Amino acid sequence: MKIQYDPGFIKQLKKTNVRIRKSFIKKIYVFQRNPNDVILRNHALHGEWKGYRSINVTADWRALYEEINEREEITAYFTFIGTHKDLYGW
Repeated sequence: MKIQYDPGFIKQLKKTNVRIRKSFIKKIYVFQRNPNDVILRNHALHGEWKGYRSINVTADWRALYEEINEREEITAYFTFIGTHKDLYGW
C-alpha cells in the first residue's frame, strides 16, 4: 500500500508536540508493514466521516485516511490528525 499525505495533514502534524510526532512515525512504520496490525486499532468510520479510516497514534490521538484505488494499487491518503475530541467532537 502506498502512503500519501495531504498538505493540511503535514501542517497539522508539524503543530503537534514532539511526542505525538514520534509516535506517529512509529505507527506509520507499523502501518507500512501491516495496516491491520492490532496496535493501530485500524477501523472504518461512520456518519460524517464515512469513507475514512482511523488509526491510533496514541491513546487520545488519531490519524484519519482515505483508501484510494488507482490502477489496481491502493493509496492510503492521510488527511487529518488530532485528538479524539478534535476529530469526533466527543
